[in-house]
Amino acid sequence: MNAPSRPRRPGKPYRRPQKDPVRVLAFEALRAVDERDAYANLVLPPLLRKAREDSDFDGRDAALATELVYGTLRRQGTYDAIIAACVDRPLREVDPPVLDVLSLGAHQLLGTRIPTHAAVSASVELARVVLGDGRAKFVNAVLRRIAADDLDGWLERVAPPYDEDPEDHLSVVHSHPRWIVSALWDALGGGRAGIEDLLEADNERPEVTLVARPGRSTPDELLQTLGEESGLPGRWSRYAVRLTEGGEPGALDAVREGRAGVQDEGSQLVAVAVANAPLDGPDTRWLDSCAGPGGKAALLGALAAQRGAALLASEKQPHRARLVERALEGNPGPYQVITADGTRPPWRAGVFDRVMVDVPCTGLGALRRRPEARWRRRPADLEGFAPLQRGLLREALNAVRVGGVVGYATCSPHLAETRAVVEDVLKGRGGPAVSAEWVDARPLMPGVPALGDGPDVQLWPHLHGTDAMYLALLRRTD
Repeated sequence: MNAPSRPRRPGKPYRRPQKDPVRVLAFEALRAVDERDAYANLVLPPLLRKAREDSDFDGRDAALATELVYGTLRRQGTYDAIIAACVDRPLREVDPPVLDVLSLGAHQLLGTRIPTHAAVSASVELARVVLGDGRAKFVNAVLRRIAADDLDGWLERVAPPYDEDPEDHLSVVHSHPRWIVSALWDALGGGRAGIEDLLEADNERPEVTLVARPGRSTPDELLQTLGEESGLPGRWSRYAVRLTEGGEPGALDAVREGRAGVQDEGSQLVAVAVANAPLDGPDTRWLDSCAGPGGKAALLGALAAQRGAALLASEKQPHRARLVERALEGNPGPYQVITADGTRPPWRAGVFDRVMVDVPCTGLGALRRRPEARWRRRPADLEGFAPLQRGLLREALNAVRVGGVVGYATCSPHLAETRAVVEDVLKGRGGPAVSAEWVDARPLMPGVPALGDGPDVQLWPHLHGTDAMYLALLRRTD
């Protein structure tokens, strides 16, 4: 005998959750960043391509998904502090997928112009799709608490007063770990205004900049192809073109053919300064001893070709060496790409006229482009990079002839990765001293303001619109 069926409880009929492809994609990207330690700039493009292929996902959808992912990652520290004030448990006890949905919702409420009701309802619907109805109720309750105030109001509540703890205040307000705030402040010097400008610049979406490789394309050619609405001349580099919102680098023949590439203007300035540093004697053999992924090597190779010089590009990691080969493919002058360790080089000492060594580092100078890096790096990472950076610079100085020039570059403004490395090598700390003298790098960046007291150069996002690239130029004396 069949049991009687349970009577249906009165109320609203069950509604299947509606899948929003933009927000689902943004959630998937955040999960990849969290679970696999992936970088958003590598995860997002294939997700966007697949979305375009599988549905009517258009350019506006792609722009919104990109803003949701990068905006949420940049402001993660701020949103964590706000969410923590709205939940009844420590934040570490909130499941990471739930926290990702809450962070996406918080960004829509506090960091975009999406109306409050739409931000809450879309986030709750996303929670129903990816988390289930039960946890969607929790998301709904938390987001409604967040929606009760705007960002400024929340910051007044969750950030400690500046006068009581300046670094912690800036950390919460500008969404940087406290130790990074401290390190950047030390490197920058000055008062509150400068560090706040820098931290704000780190949270802005950076421009995409192209480099027209000399002898292979020109900025005028790129600008003509892009049109006035999509391209602007570079600010400082004579080879640079800045893309506006409508610009798409992959659509340019010059980029597909390797005659131009995507390269931050700060990286261009560093490579050109190394290429133009004054020399006595021959100028025929150049070395890029940490060449991956190949942007600086391609620019150096093009400049070397114009002077009849040959470039040797060396990279330790085979997959990065392949990227260097791709970047240099079609270079009109002589070049060679090898897979080798710059701390145990296969080349003879004292044979190169110019050497570029762009060392591995914490990447604190590119937090605009890789916002998730700020949450992964730890102060202990500096100790791990230090021996490598010193070893690479020492071998670069051994590789250059007397009178030749070495450019030590790093995409970090941290003093432990910049001037401290150079001074340690010159003074023989941690290894044999190398006889070399500083070369003032500032005159090699003509027109660029606020380059400091020299002789080295530190570029800044808030002052120059570039990544925070560092360059020290050294001439071998013995």
